[in-house]
Amino acid sequence: MNKNSFKRNTELIGAALDEFSSYSYENASLNKIIKNAGISKGLFYYHFEDKKALYTSILKTVAENQVEFINKNMKEQDLKNKDIFENLKLQFQISGKFAAANPKYYKFITMFFKENQNEINNDLKSSVESSNNLLLDHLVDNAIKKGDFSKRFSKDFIMKIMHYLFTNYFEIFNKEEDYELENILKNAENFIDFLKYGLGNNGDIT
Repeated sequence: MNKNSFKRNTELIGAALDEFSSYSYENASLNKIIKNAGISKGLFYYHFEDKKALYTSILKTVAENQVEFINKNMKEQDLKNKDIFENLKLQFQISGKFAAANPKYYKFITMFFKENQNEINNDLKSSVESSNNLLLDHLVDNAIKKGDFSKRFSKDFIMKIMHYLFTNYFEIFNKEEDYELENILKNAENFIDFLKYGLGNNGDIT
């Protein structure tokens, strides 16, 4: 899609976020999105093949904005003396600020992770997880070299545990109240503490 040539793109994104945040993907109405965006069906189908293409584009937009926001804020932090656990906590906190500043994005992502039986969502989640795993691999690899993890565990073991826990994070915290922003941040902090005291270099509790 050539966004520069699409003058109603902002309106379409807003209408799509509202619809996909309020209903599951299957129940979301493309006709309603088009109507609320104030565009014709012809214009929509000129830029998007179908509802899946629009949904995928919205997810990409949200993800790109979140990554840009996190990277910008992380660059403003002094990370020199922070271990991986402090780094991850900081990223969760910044993600919380992003969610608070972009409530429509937050509602969309919340609905996205709530859906478990949707084939399209599962495909997209696999794509998101693959991208996140690459970033996690880089972060964990550097942390191991720095000595952030206990030497009791092999690199392979640490990688497998980290991958599994982060991939299944929303399977662990999947109750309705877990999706409230305040609880997300609280659970995230406890989650990172769990990793730190289980896998960290100073992980033995005395």
